[in-house]
Amino acid sequence: MTNQLQNKLELFTENILAIRDDFIWQEAAAKRLVALIYTLDSKNVDNAAIREAHNLIKSETGAFSVFRGNFSIYVAAALSLSDDKSQLFADTLAVYETMKNQGFRSNDFLGITAFEIALNADIAQFSDIAARTMDFYKEMKANHRFLVSANDYIFAALMALAGLEPHDTANKLKKLYIHLKDELSFWLANSSILTLAQMLVLGGSTDECVRDMLRLNRTLRNHKIRLDRAHTLPTLGVLTMLDVEHNQLVDDIETAVEFLRKQKGLGALSVATQELLLHVTALITYANAGDNALSKAAALSGATNLLIAQQVAIISSIAATSVIVNASS
Repeated sequence: MTNQLQNKLELFTENILAIRDDFIWQEAAAKRLVALIYTLDSKNVDNAAIREAHNLIKSETGAFSVFRGNFSIYVAAALSLSDDKSQLFADTLAVYETMKNQGFRSNDFLGITAFEIALNADIAQFSDIAARTMDFYKEMKANHRFLVSANDYIFAALMALAGLEPHDTANKLKKLYIHLKDELSFWLANSSILTLAQMLVLGGSTDECVRDMLRLNRTLRNHKIRLDRAHTLPTLGVLTMLDVEHNQLVDDIETAVEFLRKQKGLGALSVATQELLLHVTALITYANAGDNALSKAAALSGATNLLIAQQVAIISSIAATSVIVNASS
């Protein structure tokens, strides 16, 4: 394990401890996501800054705003890392209204999508990126009518931000989805396979990249590491794009999981294996991205979109878990 990864793991555990007893109205999984995004920015969690950003959100939105919903802590944390949180949130609200006017449904995912566009595009591009996001969404919906939902707003935006062409990209995505469905387990959810395909398309995948991913999955399975599950499957696409040997990835995952399981609040009774693997793979990705190891993702202007997409996988996992918990209640 590299020093970079070791440092990320230690900072992640420190950040979890720093936030776990604060923001008591928020789910533990959402707070672990906050610890992750601070870690990926190489910073210690600043609860006061997060609270200030959360108060900003409350002052600028109504009681039933999506920005005060399930992922308010995530948006607040992301805002708190900005040098000008007031302007960034004003831009986010502007993008959000633009997207609603274009026909997007108001929900938590639209709020996060608007934030990512505001964060990663110039203000002069907001309208164009929002329109292209709708183009991508419509193209994907036409090809996958029963699979594409609000969860895919963010991926549509990431493709728009990456400067891809909607129609050709959607067709490439469809072909890749069909290929992956034939290659992967029959028991996997089709929506997870689609998300994996979206990850690969964002990374400018080739046929060799897909073959490499399938080889990586076999190697991981041989070591009893199951990323070929509903919520972790998309991370296979990102790990494949790292310029790291498969055996090294296995060693890093095993070592990181072993380290985290020994830390307070990260034991098997506190965090499910699949969620822990999502955090571990994100930390491994960022640790290696520091060495420019995402060379296979050269089709993007940078690795940013893929790394955001990895966080989306965690967000989707938290959302799905919340639905199950609420239903059982």
